[in-house]
Amino acid sequence: MRTSANPRAIATLLLTTIGFVSIAHASPQTIATMRDHRRIILIAAPQKNDPQTAAQNAILSHWTKEAAERDISVITIAGTSVTGTADKAATLRRRYRLKPDRFQVLLIGKDGHVAMTSAHPIASDQLQDTIDAMPMRRAGQP
Repeated sequence: MRTSANPRAIATLLLTTIGFVSIAHASPQTIATMRDHRRIILIAAPQKNDPQTAAQNAILSHWTKEAAERDISVITIAGTSVTGTADKAATLRRRYRLKPDRFQVLLIGKDGHVAMTSAHPIASDQLQDTIDAMPMRRAGQP
């Protein structure tokens, strides 16, 4: 007998396996509760199996140590499905002005500001350079 896997459980396993501190536990946090503690890479795509989402995840999978040192959490919106936070897709799309028919990546600082936005996957060196230039990171905080 074949059973279908829970997408949130798969995302939790993936994030844990590639070295990110997973926030998708039994009771995931909201972006608001992560403020001052986590930097967020928010990946939004029109549907599951989006090729640009796969490309961004591949980039992040090779950047695990550096991401862990920088307190990164990854949140993914695919259509109406969300992994990595308790926030709803419609709420996140509205808050960050994400178009439902386009791929977008946002880097959100610990202070809640959007530090970078891209319509294409962001290279790890560009993420790292942007994070390392942030005031909290320069002040010696991870």
